[in-house]
Amino acid sequence: MTELLIDNIRALDPGRGEIASALLIREGRIAAFDPPPPQTQHISRVDGGGRLLTPGLIDVHTHGIEQFSFEAGPDVLAKGIGRLGRYGVTSVLPTLYRVMEPKKLDELAALATALDRCRGTHVPGFHLEGPFLALPGAGAATLNGDVALLDEIIAAANGRVASMSISPDTPQIVPVIEQLAERGIVVFITHTRATAEQTQLAIDAGACHATHFYDVFPIPEETEPGVRPVGVVETVLADPQVSVDFIADGVHVHPTAILAALAAKGYEGVMLITDANIGAGMPDGLYETAWGYPVKIQAGNAARIHQPTAPNHGHLAGSCLTMDLGMSNLLNWLPGTPEQIWQLGTSNPARLMTWHNKGTLRPGADADLVMWDVDPNHDHRLLAHRTWVAGTCVFERNGVDALNRSCGDS
Repeated sequence: MTELLIDNIRALDPGRGEIASALLIREGRIAAFDPPPPQTQHISRVDGGGRLLTPGLIDVHTHGIEQFSFEAGPDVLAKGIGRLGRYGVTSVLPTLYRVMEPKKLDELAALATALDRCRGTHVPGFHLEGPFLALPGAGAATLNGDVALLDEIIAAANGRVASMSISPDTPQIVPVIEQLAERGIVVFITHTRATAEQTQLAIDAGACHATHFYDVFPIPEETEPGVRPVGVVETVLADPQVSVDFIADGVHVHPTAILAALAAKGYEGVMLITDANIGAGMPDGLYETAWGYPVKIQAGNAARIHQPTAPNHGHLAGSCLTMDLGMSNLLNWLPGTPEQIWQLGTSNPARLMTWHNKGTLRPGADADLVMWDVDPNHDHRLLAHRTWVAGTCVFERNGVDALNRSCGDS
């Protein structure tokens, strides 16, 4: 039985801090910390060079990476998933946007066939952004709640639906939420101008998380001069049962908005996502989405619809954020300790999705790990040096993907 020793590291467990200078991996799991010197030749070794090592990042809302739009087809989905390790991602919910409509369920079924052949990142299932939404955003379906259609969607996805985003103000949505909760599918709130009462009904039915918070959450109209209206945002912030996530690119939300959520939820109730579109991690340019329009990617900006003759030209269409950059931004923006801030990209999403062996450095946890470099050109920018999923190295920063290798030095 081959084991892997990673030593000369600063192993940080989110929520606890730096806990060890070495760890041992056995059969894809963390076996021990600071073990005694190896007594067998069957142990491979990696010298971390004093680098930081954390659990891998978990992205529960993302539509694409580089030139791969996850909704474009099974092969594209599988290839895109295989690229995520270079950004420190070890678990992901590829997010689908339009293939849940009745006429497109065959496309959803085809995409589901790709999940079992995805390599390089743990993919427990899909996040479906819709179709039971009240506001379209960049073009999502806005169908009334329909339990029969929900059953068809889950069947088409071969049961591989891990989470679904809904709007509390969608007609007939409460039975849908109840059915999702009964099936163990995590219910996200988004694309909504719901009232406080509608939002509370959704939470009581089983909605427990709000995704790309503040974005496509319009401010309620003021009906009484001098009286601030209250709606979905205030209700979510006030309810301790509900967590939230943010696109930490500096475009979708101001860092102060994230600080406000931290004041309400604490560091355990806030998470990082990318909501990335095709083009994330790529040079500036135009990239064709799976939804019939190109997006323009520009450094320091987001993904924006590029249709000069269309009324929504220039509108936001997701982000061009990668998880490593989002984590770097949070570490620079937020006042908490590193062990608090790392929770937003690791242990918090794992807890939301009830993935008990993810997002933590504890004996018995999955060896989904990232060893980090600091970008020599940007002091505050983290770059994955090596990434392991279940103890297998899937990326090392030497220009070569490392799927199916141990990445041991000996």
